[in-house]
Formats: sequence, structure tokens, C-alpha cells
Amino acid sequence: MNERIEMAATVPVELDGERLDQVAARLFSGYSRSRLQTWIRAGELQVDGRQYRPRDKVTAGQLLEIAAELVAEVSWRAQPIALDIVYEDDSIIVLNKPAGLVVHPAAGHMDGTLVNALLEHAPELAQLPRGGIVHRLDMETSGIMVVARSLAAHHDLVAQLQARTVKREYCAVCIGAMTGGGTVDAPMGRHPRQRKKMAVLSAGGKPAITHYRVARRFGHHTRITVNLETGRTHQIRVHMAHRRYPLVGDPVYGGRPRIPPGASAELIAALREFPRQALHARALGLLHPVSGELMEFECPLPEDMLGLLAVLEREDPVTARGHG
Repeated sequence: MNERIEMAATVPVELDGERLDQVAARLFSGYSRSRLQTWIRAGELQVDGRQYRPRDKVTAGQLLEIAAELVAEVSWRAQPIALDIVYEDDSIIVLNKPAGLVVHPAAGHMDGTLVNALLEHAPELAQLPRGGIVHRLDMETSGIMVVARSLAAHHDLVAQLQARTVKREYCAVCIGAMTGGGTVDAPMGRHPRQRKKMAVLSAGGKPAITHYRVARRFGHHTRITVNLETGRTHQIRVHMAHRRYPLVGDPVYGGRPRIPPGASAELIAALREFPRQALHARALGLLHPVSGELMEFECPLPEDMLGLLAVLEREDPVTARGHG
């Protein structure tokens, strides 16, 4: 049986004069633009009790109301793919995503994704926006994620993410020996020429804030702990490259492997052969969508990053002068 939903929101001043479908996408961000447009055309999303067209303009103070039946949001197929589940109940699933696993089906990856695996494990996720996914990790980033298992949980988790109250801590290995941590406050958006890449933009970018601190310094590399205040696509990778400390193994933002002068054969091999960006989502903290209880989860570093760090410990030590 499909779930019935009822929601309402008031158009804020900053969205005055915008198209209804664009305003709805901002106010009800848990739903796809196409679904919202369908509701508008069907009269299930109304403005001050009247039916509008998606392109009609709305004004500040008007009330947007949704009264609709939530039919299946996704048509992707369920597949029996192993999941490393850290915790689950009726509201959320917390899991450890391995590197190499795509989160959503898309061109080039129409199956074999995390969503395909989740639909096999919990078929009810087909009725949720984006199959219950509320935040993503890049294909080659490993680590902890939370997935909503109910519509109420989805709304709550999206609200927590928008309020920036969800704690997300990452471990990364960067090229270059840092002298200390810091904060990168640099707006981001699509690269103006290479549309598959993200970039720091001086104008037109969305707010993006990354906090980092040194966890272990090596001769020519640094292990850092990263906390995200915002969650833009590729944020850590772009911001650290912007600071000229790109992640080891990052094929998009890291450039060619940088081999320290006098590096041993073992270190050269470890750097050249590391198969992905050295980035792992280590910890997650959130309020449970139903109980309100603070919940914190951790995922240990995967074997490939442990191996890389072990080689750096042996083969890229800090000398007495603080350099390799």
C-alpha cells in the first residue's frame, strides 16, 4: 500500500518571484524535480489552495501544500549484493561502503550499485526519494553512510544535513607535509570548462566549508582528519587540491603521482599503485529521526589505506629538520 503524505511550507522572501517548480525543489528538497512537477500538474501541490502550473511565479508568504500519494520513486532493480551493515532499525540503515561501489545507478553504472543492493535488503526503499539515500560518497571513497528507511526518517535526516548538525569525519592522506591544520571556506560549483569536474569558484559557487587538522605528518605526506560543515560534490578533494595538498591517488584533482626525491622502490610502488583517492569516511554522528537520541558510528580504516600509511611510516619519515 502506498503512503499518503501531507506537507506545507511558506515561500521565503529570498525566493519571491521565482518559478513554482524551482521554489518547490528548494522547499521540498527530499523529492526529485520531476516528481514535484508531476504533483503540481496533478493539483497535488497547490499554492494558497489553488492549482498553478510549474512555470508560474510565486510570491513571498504564499503557502505551498502537498497532499499526494507516494508511489514508487525508483524503478531500479534489486540485486543480491553484500552489504556491510553497521546498524539498522525501522528508520535508518548505517553501513560501511567499500571503495569501488557506486551509490546510485547512472549512465555507465545501471546496476551493481549500492541502491541496487539496498533494494534487495529493504524493498520498501523503492518508495523513498532516491531510494533512501540522503548523502553520498564518491565511487572510490570508502566509509560510513546513513540511509533513511522511512519517509519520516528521510525528511528528518535531510533537515539535519541542511542544518549542518550531522557530524561527518573523514581520514585522508595528502601529498605534501603540512605545518598545521586549518579551514577552507571556498564556494564550489561545476568546473566552467570540464563539466565532469567540480571547482572552487570566485563567483556563482555554493558555500563550501572544510575543516582539517594534522593527524600524522610524514616527510612528504600528511594524514589529516577532516570535518565537513557542508557537503558539496568532491568537496574534500577539491578543497585540499585548492590548498595545494591533493589527495594521494586522486586521478581527477591530484595530477600525476609526485615521487619524493630519493624515494625507495617500496614507496614509489605504494604511491603509483594506490588504486583510488586516499579518502575514508571514518565517523558519523546524528540524532535518531524518531527517538532524538544522539547516535555515533565509526568505521575503521580499510586495508588499502592501512597499507599505504604503513609504507609512509617506514619509507617517508620526518627527518630532524622536519623534511624528508
